[in-house]
Amino acid sequence: MSERTASETVLRPISAEGPEPSTTSAVAAPQAPAPRSASSLRPKLLLMAADALAIVTFTTFAAVLVSRLDLGALHAAKQLWWTSVLTIPIWLGVFAKQRLYNTRFIGRRIDEFRRVVNASLLGTLAVAVAANIAGILPSRGGLVVLCLSAVVIVTIEREIARRIFLRLRSGGQMVRSVVIAGANPEGRDIAAMLQSEPWLGYEVVGFVDDSVLTLEPVPGVPLLGGVSELPGILHEYPNASVIVAASAVESAVTNRLARDLLDQGVHVELSSTLRDISSQRLTVRPLGRFPIVYVEPVTRGGWRAWAKRTFDFIGAGALLVATAPIMLVVAVAVKLDSKGPVLFRQIRVGRDSEPFPVLKIRTMVVDAEARLAELRELNEADGPLFKMTDDPRITRVGRFLRVTSLDEIPQLWNVVRGDMSLVGPRPALPHETEEWDALLTQRLRVKPGITGMWQVSGRSDTSFEDYTRLDLYYVDNWSLATDLAILAKTVPVVILRKGAK
Repeated sequence: MSERTASETVLRPISAEGPEPSTTSAVAAPQAPAPRSASSLRPKLLLMAADALAIVTFTTFAAVLVSRLDLGALHAAKQLWWTSVLTIPIWLGVFAKQRLYNTRFIGRRIDEFRRVVNASLLGTLAVAVAANIAGILPSRGGLVVLCLSAVVIVTIEREIARRIFLRLRSGGQMVRSVVIAGANPEGRDIAAMLQSEPWLGYEVVGFVDDSVLTLEPVPGVPLLGGVSELPGILHEYPNASVIVAASAVESAVTNRLARDLLDQGVHVELSSTLRDISSQRLTVRPLGRFPIVYVEPVTRGGWRAWAKRTFDFIGAGALLVATAPIMLVVAVAVKLDSKGPVLFRQIRVGRDSEPFPVLKIRTMVVDAEARLAELRELNEADGPLFKMTDDPRITRVGRFLRVTSLDEIPQLWNVVRGDMSLVGPRPALPHETEEWDALLTQRLRVKPGITGMWQVSGRSDTSFEDYTRLDLYYVDNWSLATDLAILAKTVPVVILRKGAK
């Protein structure tokens, strides 16, 4: 890893509850951080109120369950309830100690769940201690039920809160202003991403850069000045935080700037320059006086490959049986709608460039491939992909099948055969792979899938660049958990009819 990367990781990326105001220039003497703004405290207070309600809920649930299971009788259940409710301040203190109100520690659901489990164990222990001090001896069974109830209900409450916050942010509420230091390609990509994904909760007010002179490096995001002018610029945006594009700013400047801004109470975040490496694979460890980012390798073989194949075989087989009645109705509809076979076979490129015949329900007229050449000029997609909103080759039934993705059900047989997986990159056509560069060809290291990261991230609404990036991100960061997450997202994508093939 380069000297720049090593030195830059000294700075701790901060993405906490909200930005804090800056009060003086970067050259001023260090001072205490400015008080947190009221707007940044609002999400925390709302979350604390939701947690308090969740505590009452799981305490009530546990008390009722204890009384029904006779794990201490009704009187003991009431004592457990009162003790737990009276210790709500302690519960909230435990939640705060577990960093459950700091966004940077609960950005991922798995991290938040781990902290919820720890908080539930400590909270239950606090209830037991409080009960003993009060001369109450709660049953062990009652405490176990209380702890398990806390884990389940708080996890559900936190997921509901997460979705509410995401919706509010998407609507322009509970967002925080941010200035991006660095208007190079990395900085511009960060700004463009934050603009296109408002649910992340950022509003980019502008760039600071010493080498770029463009008035608007990204449409709608102006250049505010040079990096050295940032402290003065923050006076105009007192609640703004700063994101440093690490590849755009010299490491010495980055370290000095971050120290000065942190002394002013400004939140600073630093990119890792590793755009398409999952954060779950990154571990910061010390190497002498340098913190080094270690990238965990991806293991596709061994038990993981066996588990994926077993899951594919059982899942695809079960879905084939479950959808058999639907396929019978679809087959009849296809035959009545147009001439030709029900099934459509087409050669696609599989893992390690091995060709295989993919199966689909026919959605086009029988001479569709012969007519493709005359429609090339009407292609609406970039790169080697072909997309046409009103493709005249699609039949009436075929249009419905495509919208509902019912035409892809026969591909489950490809999964059972081992040609495909339930989750993986889109199976490409041979002529498409001829236009791929060496980087994109790496997607052939895994089996193609019926659904994948590209399909659940906009599908045909994404550009070919996004198509490339998303597929390679999946290949480079594959895990069983990723497959399950993609499958979970596929259902609402199909039901809500987001995107088209």
